[in-house]
Amino acid sequence: MSLADFPRHPLTFGPSPVHPLDRLSAHLGGARVWAKREDVSSGLAYGGNKTRKLEYIIPDALAQGADTLVSIGGIQSNHTRQVAAVAAHLGLKAVVVQENWVDWPDAVNDRVGNILLSRLMGADVRLSPAGFDIGFRDSWKEAIADVEASGGKPYAIPAGASDHRLGGLGFANWAHEVRQQEEQLGVFFDTIVVCTVTGSTHAGMVAGFADLAENFGDRPRRVLGIDASATIDKTRDQVGRIARRTAELIGVGRELREDEIQVLEGWAGERYGIPVDSTDEAIYLTGRLEGVILDPVYEGKSMAGLIDLVSSRDIPADSNVLFAHLGGQQAINAYSGRYH
Repeated sequence: MSLADFPRHPLTFGPSPVHPLDRLSAHLGGARVWAKREDVSSGLAYGGNKTRKLEYIIPDALAQGADTLVSIGGIQSNHTRQVAAVAAHLGLKAVVVQENWVDWPDAVNDRVGNILLSRLMGADVRLSPAGFDIGFRDSWKEAIADVEASGGKPYAIPAGASDHRLGGLGFANWAHEVRQQEEQLGVFFDTIVVCTVTGSTHAGMVAGFADLAENFGDRPRRVLGIDASATIDKTRDQVGRIARRTAELIGVGRELREDEIQVLEGWAGERYGIPVDSTDEAIYLTGRLEGVILDPVYEGKSMAGLIDLVSSRDIPADSNVLFAHLGGQQAINAYSGRYH
């Protein structure tokens, strides 16, 4: 099979826009930095990278006759907000488990941002005291069982829509979309920088660009995942597993090499969801030079990685580097004690 053989339910406006960050590039004095904007890709609750993943998961849910999407994330999960939005858009119910993944003392943490939007869209929001982990969770299994017990037909979507058979397809398609936009822009992005936590955004890109190199004759590219999980070994394992599974699904035709799956550490801090000095610096710099807002959980950390890699010339000065802006700005309201 190829990527084109999988059904896709469009939930985005179309290709997410690509534009240069010229003032940031000039400030860094090296590679030219561009951004591809998943944060403005959809009209459903401000979009974000998980909406693109759900385009390939929703056909499976509908084919199974599901009436309730059941998913899980942290209190300020971007993913559960997008699941709630897609459910509302399709006339389905949503049950979303919100665990205490981030030990952050902001007084309104569980009442603003993403979780507020999920409630506005009618999701059954269930708070859980469990801490951060990218694996399968008992609280999620209990929510699935509750839907079944009440006579509903649940469709289970894991955290980040990642550890799902189809979880990597959305960003494999993203890679193909980048190729089309390069032709329109007359540019080749030799380096991609993306945040990685639950793994399928990064993994899908790796598989998609491998597909382009193997089956469409493209030049190879570096896809650099910037870890924001602070559980680097688990994330590396999960990215590799999802990337290889996705590559097999879409017919890449060879095993992925270890050097194609790069998860870089150094910007996550000690705990998931807690910004560090480099996160803050990236948020302020990008906001003040470009008017582009980043969040403190994901994009602030991946941009911090990009800034250091460009400044140090680990990304060469003659590169065109594409920053994958995955969204998540809604969560910044829960960090009002830090940014004021």
